[in-house]
Amino acid sequence: MDSIAALMKRRVSCRKFSDQTPTRETIDTLIQTAVWAPSGSNNQPWRFVVITDREKLKSISDAAKRSWLESLDTAPFIRQYEKWMNDPAYNIFYNAPALIIIYGDSAAHWQVYDCSMVAQNINLLAEEGGLGCCWIGFAHNVLNEAGVKLELGVPEQYELVAPLIIGYPAVIKERTENPIKRKPFEITYR
Repeated sequence: MDSIAALMKRRVSCRKFSDQTPTRETIDTLIQTAVWAPSGSNNQPWRFVVITDREKLKSISDAAKRSWLESLDTAPFIRQYEKWMNDPAYNIFYNAPALIIIYGDSAAHWQVYDCSMVAQNINLLAEEGGLGCCWIGFAHNVLNEAGVKLELGVPEQYELVAPLIIGYPAVIKERTENPIKRKPFEITYR
């Protein structure tokens, strides 16, 4: 698959996974390839944590849901998801078999952009390799906590950029069915 085909095909995030866990070699290859993204001043400020322990993922999910519910007054946008956060069966990681967490070194000024490019590369490489992937915004409230980073072996100066669930899709859909359209946008030349 070429780059344009991968970009056009990778339109929908995967939230339903088979029980098959990608091998460590598969995940390592994704990450080792994805880091060929450009980075400001070639700082390469990324650091990765991979979690494949489903009980650990469930524990993090439960902590994230509790945290969101406790912060409804300061995070009113989460109210639309309050029912999900109160549902004991709801897992913010959609029971995915693996989570790749990308942290960026805060000493590198552009770490958020640099690490986001790596995250996009992982998304595209996953699509090309028959894997599903989804950036989980609901995990941002807990994965950047000092205690969680300490438990995961992440130095304090690293900040969370992208939590990506990854695995083999439970259902393979041909993306040509009901194609997603892009909203109109403007391009201004001066």
